[in-house]
Amino acid sequence: MLCRCDWVDLSKPDYVAYHDTQWGVPVHDDRTLFEFIVLESAQAGLSWYTILQKRAAYRQAFDQFDPAIIAQYGEDKIQALLLNKGIVRNRLKILATINNAQRFLAIQTEFGSFDAYVWRFVGGQPRVNLWRSQAECPTTTPESDALSADLKRRGFKFMGSTVCYAYLQAMGLVNDHLVGCFRCAK
Repeated sequence: MLCRCDWVDLSKPDYVAYHDTQWGVPVHDDRTLFEFIVLESAQAGLSWYTILQKRAAYRQAFDQFDPAIIAQYGEDKIQALLLNKGIVRNRLKILATINNAQRFLAIQTEFGSFDAYVWRFVGGQPRVNLWRSQAECPTTTPESDALSADLKRRGFKFMGSTVCYAYLQAMGLVNDHLVGCFRCAK
């Protein structure tokens, strides 16, 4: 049996699959980078597993995470989203998604891609940590603080340092697979 990080609930196959194939894998695709801005900001105050279960519904509700389409959402679309039981129906988080899509597009214009922008916060290479237990793993770091501050300066919402650190982990900018986990980059 493969050893995995402490946070993985082995009774949930979708959680195991997420850990085994996605979490901590370096991402350079702008659409996926935006998808996780949406999902991580929606997760604020909730469990990641709740959002993971809603991921397919989010993909459908938010036009396959196309920031150019989402940036144009108006009140009719907002009302439809507020009625969609497949997503977190929080008006502030829905408005934040629209706002963040607009800000995301501005970063793409300024830097050529969101990928070029976000990877600067870790010097272009994944930060590899060698934590032995989940208790050692921080919830924020200087990198997540810097990313959060810069995103907030640019007008992003629901992107505090804790959310940004989870984002860095999920997108593989930080590899926090625990020592002993078969995905650890020792």
